[in-house]
Amino acid sequence: MQVYYGLDSFDARKPVVTIGTFDGVHRGHREVIAELRRISMETGGESVVFTFFPHPRMVVSPDEDSIRLLSTIEEKLELLEELNLDHLVIYPFTKDFALLSYTEFVKEILVDQMHIHKLVTGYDHKIGRGREGDFRALDRLGGIYGFEVEQLSTLLVENVAVSSTKIRLALDAGDMNKANHFLGYPYLLKGKVVEGRRLGRELGFPTANILPDDSHKMVPTDGVYAVLVTIGNEQFKGMLNIGTRPTVNTNVDHRSIEVNIFDFSRDIYNQNISVNFVERIRSEVKFESLQKLKAQLEIDKISALRIFANNLTSK
Repeated sequence: MQVYYGLDSFDARKPVVTIGTFDGVHRGHREVIAELRRISMETGGESVVFTFFPHPRMVVSPDEDSIRLLSTIEEKLELLEELNLDHLVIYPFTKDFALLSYTEFVKEILVDQMHIHKLVTGYDHKIGRGREGDFRALDRLGGIYGFEVEQLSTLLVENVAVSSTKIRLALDAGDMNKANHFLGYPYLLKGKVVEGRRLGRELGFPTANILPDDSHKMVPTDGVYAVLVTIGNEQFKGMLNIGTRPTVNTNVDHRSIEVNIFDFSRDIYNQNISVNFVERIRSEVKFESLQKLKAQLEIDKISALRIFANNLTSK
């Protein structure tokens, strides 16, 4: 996959293009991209995903603090890399760009710079200022400028349309089975291991404290999770706690992400790691003593190992 941060060096044969933020690169996005690749091969062209950075809402509403991304730009690139695309354009989203009408975007970007051959859109996708560029409008412009437009139907998973919003709701509820089912992969979080209070070590469950790469990255609801941890090219099983650690912490405003990696004793401070959430084990609870907390952690580890075993036998 050839990656471009702009269009200065963009070069594709008969580009078949789809446009969007692709937050999470979920199953709906993957269906669109699969069709994009099929169409590009049928037409003798090359597949192109056109996305943006930063996220449009960060530019249009910079003071908004409710933006919760399912994937950072680095995670998005990694996820798209798996889908055998020919080209990925990560276009700088600026205030000036946000003011482009759909007709200006089509003429100045898609036609004049990308020389588009075909545009593939999702069932409800709209582009341009005010989201005025719907399928009918784009199809009309395609007739004027000589490119085709193909609209895809919605992808249904068990009769529920996949959307980033529904995935966020599932993550808010701690329903990892639903979130991962919609995503098509275990929810991903990447970050750096930072210094903690090392209380887990005293309990026999040393933890790595994770600082997410992006403050806008969505973190699932508080609780204990069975997770897969990737460090370099190695993957390990583990369990992760999200929350305020009420048994040992008086600062209830401080939310932390801590992972206990099974059968692991290396120093990984300041290293970048990836965590995939497999399943939620339980809610976060305040225990009467550290001994009761430790006993629960033993139970949690057994639960996590059972989850991994069940996931392995179900595949």
